[in-house]
Amino acid sequence: MQSSAIGRHGSRGVTLFEVLIVVALLALISAGVAIAAFGKVPGAKQKLVTTSAGAIRQAVKLWWLEHESSECPSVHELLSSGTLDRASGERDAWGGPWRILCERDDVTVVSNGPDRQPGTDDDIRVPPS
Repeated sequence: MQSSAIGRHGSRGVTLFEVLIVVALLALISAGVAIAAFGKVPGAKQKLVTTSAGAIRQAVKLWWLEHESSECPSVHELLSSGTLDRASGERDAWGGPWRILCERDDVTVVSNGPDRQPGTDDDIRVPPS
């Protein structure tokens, strides 16, 4: 008789309460991970924009070599000619347009930054002024 009681007790399933505790713990862990990840997004966007601006700057210099011209091309011209990879895109990470400033033999690429307003402190310039 004792062996049948042990057998029934040993094969019992998981209770609803135990499942709810596991689900609650997973929810807490995933919430913590999400909060940590969302805190990294602004810094990641700034790094992405800085890298993309550097690629655009190099593409302008290559454009000058290919076209034997010192005119300042637009991002659209760089993309359509294949000088700039399409992955770079015509807009920055915040959806704003790139500004390419050409002075003699130097190029500066500017993003208006998160506020999308030109001439503010959060503008990203490559190279920095």
